[in-house]
Amino acid sequence: MKKRSGSAVFFAVIIGSMVLCGSSCRTIDVFEKNSSIPAQEWDRAFQPVIVFNITDTAALYNIYVTLRHTHAYNYNNIWLSVNYQLPGDTVKQQRVDIPLADNSKGWLGTGMDDIYEVRRLITPQPYRFKNSGTCTFTLEQIMRENPLKHVMNAGIRVEKVER
Repeated sequence: MKKRSGSAVFFAVIIGSMVLCGSSCRTIDVFEKNSSIPAQEWDRAFQPVIVFNITDTAALYNIYVTLRHTHAYNYNNIWLSVNYQLPGDTVKQQRVDIPLADNSKGWLGTGMDDIYEVRRLITPQPYRFKNSGTCTFTLEQIMRENPLKHVMNAGIRVEKVER
């Protein structure tokens, strides 16, 4: 077996690092955080708070509510009150009706076994943040049933729009 020189080993380490970095150091311009609903029964008093930072105010973003539920969920939709505060702005509120099922198609979204995930865009068009800083979203279920059974997770997803 031939012994390698110090410079050959150094060169091999540099090349290897570049290959690894090129395949694994790519940034994904996406933020997503989901909160688990205790015992899969969403009580109105439990209001997940999602906090993230925005630094790029030149980009356009899509903002989604994400939900996971089981096949035992009793309704075709869910109503949420989404309270949000964007950097440099006051707290605002938006009521959102998220369809989860269709009578002819069944459950919407993606499913695996008895779990379904739905993402619902809550910005009518791509959104541009006016200021950089901290964004805070609070999710509250506002259905008549309380607690709302068979809801597993609720969260927020933010994606940069590709130009």
